Amino acid sequence: MSSDVILKVENVAKQYRLGLVGTGTISHDLNRWWSRVRGKEDPYLKIGEANDRSEKGNSEYVWALKDISFEVKRGEVLGIIGKNGAGKSTLLKILSRVTSPTVGEIKTKGRIASLLEVGTGFHPEMTGRENVYLNGAILGMTKKEINSKIDEIIEFSGCLRYIDTPVKRYSSGMKVRLAFAVAAFLEPDILVVDEVLAVGDAEFQKKAIGKMQDISDSDGRTVLFVSHNMAAVRSLCSRAICLENGRVALNTYTDEAIDFYLRNNANESVFKRISISHNNFEFTLTKIKIESENSEFSVLKSGDKVSIELEYESNEQIKEMTFAVHVENNQDMRLFSLSPRFYGQVFKNMSASGNIKCLIDKLPLPQGTYSISVWMLINKLYIINEKKCFHFSVDKGDFFGHGFLPKDNKNVRFYLDHKVYG
Repeated sequence: MSSDVILKVENVAKQYRLGLVGTGTISHDLNRWWSRVRGKEDPYLKIGEANDRSEKGNSEYVWALKDISFEVKRGEVLGIIGKNGAGKSTLLKILSRVTSPTVGEIKTKGRIASLLEVGTGFHPEMTGRENVYLNGAILGMTKKEINSKIDEIIEFSGCLRYIDTPVKRYSSGMKVRLAFAVAAFLEPDILVVDEVLAVGDAEFQKKAIGKMQDISDSDGRTVLFVSHNMAAVRSLCSRAICLENGRVALNTYTDEAIDFYLRNNANESVFKRISISHNNFEFTLTKIKIESENSEFSVLKSGDKVSIELEYESNEQIKEMTFAVHVENNQDMRLFSLSPRFYGQVFKNMSASGNIKCLIDKLPLPQGTYSISVWMLINKLYIINEKKCFHFSVDKGDFFGHGFLPKDNKNVRFYLDHKVYG
């Protein structure tokens, strides 16, 4: 392991047996022990299925992680992203030595501090101050270290008023504030943070992310950060690993890893019918479809002529309808909206079933993954307001028509013209 590499993971895998506590029965443990005595391979490593939580398996063994290898340099902030069940938390527990890998090896230099679950290591009957000492000792701090930093820890947590109150009276957000403050001021060589920051409020999340940046930039310490908040991952991490079904799908720069993750999720998403029913009136938005001159759905290109089509059906003729289609990026920021209201139009006397098509002459979006939210007002009475109900991807395209592709990929292009037909 080179001098600037602080963490090295080599061919790590973790196998679990489904439906039982522990790794297996006594007979299986004895078989494993007898194989080790004879110098042979664990017989159960040859069986087991991939970690796909959405499918029913045929084996009672599953590989939560398989063939995980990567290196992290000193001072680097590494993001770990992936769907629920992809193996992120299992990997962090192995790195934190909460559990051991079935196979593989992990080499580290220095002290690791972990923040994996809300209130880990806290005793509910002890006060916040007492738990600072307890949790600090669990993480490897000496009493002298804690004494020198106790005031900073309490101030950063924002729990000064309640610091001498038993932790059982704390909210989950207060617990995670105090736990993060202890872990951050421990000054570890490697700080491992799971999705616990999602529990805190916006002010604390901003504060915690700023602290992690300081730990990395000023102190040269390493941070491993797991989150489903892509904006936080993008702003904090210099590199990211995307996990799929317990394996490393991509290990690259943060923007590229996030786009890969979001694009795969978007292409797997299925539009669910949106229905409203009141008295004898029934209305359903049955389909959303995006097409370009070149291809249908999948990946569109910046600058394409694009149509967004809404298909609907109702049990009676619609007297009046208006709507808006909102396009948002992966940080939940609305980029633009399409609506007949911009032209002062309201569709009247529409058939019971049909489609509405919005035409965009030049798609003003750079490479990335986006979502669509739909708002509809029907007969001045019935409202559909569905957030992020459809996803689509955009690839690089010659928006300006002169063969030059802008280097940036974060801004909406400065031209948008659209028409709406009902």
